[in-house]
This record gives sequence, C-alpha cells and structure tokens, in this order.
Amino acid sequence: DFKGEFRLGNGQWCYPLTALDDHSRYSLILAACGDQRRSTVQRHLVEAFRRYGLPRSMLMDNGPPWGTPCRLGGPSVFSVWLMDLDVAVLHGRPYHPQTQGKEERFHRTLKLEVLQGRTFDNPQQVQDSFAPWRQVYNCERPHDALDLKTPSTRYRASPREYREQLAPFEYALSFTVRQVSAEGRLVFQGRVYRVGKAFGRRQVGLRPTEQDGQWAVYYRTFRVGTLDEGDGQRRRR
Repeated sequence: DFKGEFRLGNGQWCYPLTALDDHSRYSLILAACGDQRRSTVQRHLVEAFRRYGLPRSMLMDNGPPWGTPCRLGGPSVFSVWLMDLDVAVLHGRPYHPQTQGKEERFHRTLKLEVLQGRTFDNPQQVQDSFAPWRQVYNCERPHDALDLKTPSTRYRASPREYREQLAPFEYALSFTVRQVSAEGRLVFQGRVYRVGKAFGRRQVGLRPTEQDGQWAVYYRTFRVGTLDEGDGQRRRR
C-alpha cells in the first residue's frame, strides 16, 4: 500500500510505499517514492523479490496501480504481471481498509514515529529516515501480536526464487486455448467476449464448468472469470 502523500521542501510529492509479510509483520519494502506509477512499484517489488523470494499471494486494496482503471472491471496490468510470476492477487473489499489492518497499523506507527511534525527537503532525506527506523521495527522492537517477539524472529524468506526471465507456460490438453486481442477480446464458438485489455495479446484457457453453457476462464494457473454462452458476457471472478 501507499501511506498517503506529503509535500517535500523542494516542491515534490513523496509517496511512501510499504509491504509487510502477513505472518510476521516483517517490513519488506519501505520506500520513499516520487510517484505511484506501476513501473515504480514494480521496480521496488522486483528488488524485494530478488532479496526475499516470491510470495504465494499478495493482498492489496483497489487503488492504483494494483486496482483496475477500466470501468468494465477485470484485472489490472499490474495484477497480470504478478500472475505471470505465479503470484496470486487478492483484493480487499472496496471501502474496507480494515481488510489490510496490519498495513494500516504499520502506517499509523510510521506516521507517528517518523513523519509527523517533520519536514524533509527531498526523497533521499525521507529514505535516510526510513532505513534506521525499519531496522528497529524489524529487529529490535517487540510486538504484542507476536508474543513480544520481533518480526525478524518470525520471518522466513520464500524458497520460491525470482527468475529474471518468465518461464514459458502451456495449458493442459483439457483447456480450450484462445488468443486475446490487443483490445481485450476473444472469439469463442462464433461469439466475441470481452476479457479485459490487461490480457491483450496473451492466451487464456477455457474449461467447461458443471453449469451448462458456462466456461471457466483461466490465465495461467489462475481462474479470472466465467464465460456465459447464453448472454455472451464474461463475468469477473
């Protein structure tokens, strides 16, 4: 998540990017960013993945860049990038920040102990304040929710190694494979379905469900929706 934003002395805005391990509350990312662009977030995530390995899943809210800007719904480009890495994407309920309660609690502490009442001239000054505080948070401060242990005593890096090149993916023979157009549409049994621009120029797999006329839509190993032959629509999962 992003911890809001605040103005720096040089006129720039700062957007603190944070990521916690759900089990241990270990702070994996605490970065003073100059924007909230997808490329910026991905750069910091890749650095974390190289150091700590790939998670099985990530929980985030529905804001940019992880939420979809498309009014028709469906995964964002950011979500598809994580699925390419075999990371499941989980979203909290809209307007329910308590779903990410551990992040919210982390943000309150960060604001109180690092940001509140202080001014910073540039992003580097912010980052220089983040680094020692993150060390104390992870390795020195006991946490009530951890039986007064520190996050570093509970955290274990993932054994799933981040690979610089994506491994090729092939759908099993039980799937009917379709190519998605650049506009986010596919043709199936003579009808056109919209599956979302985030899947543009990628392949999806279709598999019949137990309900007649409905097909489960998969991207790689993740089910992302349902095609209904009756109304020619894709329903978001």
